Amino acid sequence: MHTETMTPADTDWQNQALCAQTGAEFFFPEPGSSVREAKRICGMCAIRSACLEYALTHDERFGVWGGLSEKERMALRRASR
Repeated sequence: MHTETMTPADTDWQNQALCAQTGAEFFFPEPGSSVREAKRICGMCAIRSACLEYALTHDERFGVWGGLSEKERMALRRASR
């Protein structure tokens, strides 16, 4: 079985992210809950684009990444095909 391994450089940006300084409940809310606060925090984050790139590259299916919800990332993937 092959598993993909990540080097520390792949996630260095996470230490600088504003979300690392707040609670995960904003970025991984219960189904049907608002993601407004997570998007507000993402909007102020200097590394938002790195976060979004990571989520798209690693097919993150849950939570808010780079300021986009699961549905928004799915639509972005479909549009880029």
